[in-house]
Amino acid sequence: MAKESGLGWTTCSVDDSSGTPQAIKNDVTNLQFATPRAVQDVTGIDKSAMERLLLLADFSITLNGVFNDAASASHDVFKTVTSTSVARTVSLTVSGQSLANECLFTDYPLSRSDSGELTWAVPGVLADGTVPTWT
Repeated sequence: MAKESGLGWTTCSVDDSSGTPQAIKNDVTNLQFATPRAVQDVTGIDKSAMERLLLLADFSITLNGVFNDAASASHDVFKTVTSTSVARTVSLTVSGQSLANECLFTDYPLSRSDSGELTWAVPGVLADGTVPTWT
């Protein structure tokens, strides 16, 4: 594969509270996600540089978007985030590369700017202990 832009996402879906995946890519304006690994410092006093072990994998995501209260759109998906603790499948696909994780969403904050925009920024974290893996 060659270098590419982040244009043309084919999948950005999140399960609604009933577990049905909803395509919300039209409502999402930008997103950030990370797949970090924890590390343990195991440097002995006989070393002159750091020595570490890789530990647990993690996943976090923040989806940012425009308020849309149409059926099966972003508000329908996130409106129950603060009242339920259900893990939801997040599926992302760009350039034929896919990443799917079970996430807990921790907030559904809405923001109305002084120019009138109504937007949201929904943070999520890994829920089920499965190592995030691109396919």
